[in-house]
Amino acid sequence: MTAAPDTDGKGEKPLRGPVNRRTRRIFVAATRQNDGKTTTCLGLFAALRHRFPRIAYIKPVGQRFIEVDGHQVDEDSFLLDTIYDVHVPIDSMSPVAIDSTFTRRYLRDPEAINPVLMDRICRAFDRVSRDKDLTIIEGTGHAGVGSVFDLSNARVARLLGARVIIVSRGGIGRPVDEIAMNKALFDREGVDVAGAILNKVDPAKIEVVREYAGLALRRLGVPLLGILPVQQMLSAPNLSQVAAEIDGRWINGKSDGVHERIQRFVIGTMTAKGMFDYLQPGTLIITAGDRDDILLAATAQAATAGKRIISGIILPRDVMPQPEVMELLVQTNIPVIVSSEDSYRIASRITGMTIKTQPQDRDKFPVIENLIRENVDIDTLARLL
Repeated sequence: MTAAPDTDGKGEKPLRGPVNRRTRRIFVAATRQNDGKTTTCLGLFAALRHRFPRIAYIKPVGQRFIEVDGHQVDEDSFLLDTIYDVHVPIDSMSPVAIDSTFTRRYLRDPEAINPVLMDRICRAFDRVSRDKDLTIIEGTGHAGVGSVFDLSNARVARLLGARVIIVSRGGIGRPVDEIAMNKALFDREGVDVAGAILNKVDPAKIEVVREYAGLALRRLGVPLLGILPVQQMLSAPNLSQVAAEIDGRWINGKSDGVHERIQRFVIGTMTAKGMFDYLQPGTLIITAGDRDDILLAATAQAATAGKRIISGIILPRDVMPQPEVMELLVQTNIPVIVSSEDSYRIASRITGMTIKTQPQDRDKFPVIENLIRENVDIDTLARLL
């Protein structure tokens, strides 16, 4: 573990840091949002607890939070605690929550607020890390996020005396450039970058990326700890997320359909005969409520198969099916959602969704654990810790 330096190189007073200097710690940062930082933390927690049985987790600065027992708690802290039952107070796992007016309040009186925030983070770290072998610290975005209120990821990593793993989107040129830029900010704070993980890499390009990105990162002094192949299932929304995104209302199959994983969607403008090629699990059909031919084809196929043949149907523009067709739909387990949006708008909103893992996504957790266990050099990481 790298201890925080006496100064930041510009003659400023040293950061006090947490009292706990014994617990191993690793700070997981990313080069940009949605690069897989939370997925990496989830997988590392599962993989490393076989080496370090008592593991803690903390996200010092959170920007997306929910209310838990009267506390504003970062969504990722709640997610990890729900999955793994971390056995630490949930409010200490998320000590600073950034709401919509936080930055403006801070900038009015930074000298008074900053010491309070740093003290809160240090006390929370001490609390979650007590009697623990390892604490995983999750950052927020890239190294510079939080600079406006003097709590950038680089500064928080320095405050907590943590080494850093940088997670970046897969490739060679752009990720290496972005890792270099982030490393410069960590270097400026005196924080050691222990390694990098490249995420969402095309499986066909993994060996090329491993060779050339590995060479480029080695020149930066950053070990390549792992390459994670694309897992389409991790970026696939469930039907409840789609319904929330389009402000839809359920008219059939909600109890069984909320967890349906949507792998693809199709706008049903073809003939019913042409639709048969798309009647398969994982498919969401967007079709007008007055397209009796398509709706009848789906219900007939479901009745013949005796099982769910598609993951759902969305009816745009609040157009409901004829009563006779609706009655047949009700006799099936096909999830059906009605939306006031038109087909194009629904498709655009689904395509633009940012999918974050949620506590109810139980089908994703084994995939995430295997993804990290099989593709990250856990032995090297354990030695670094």
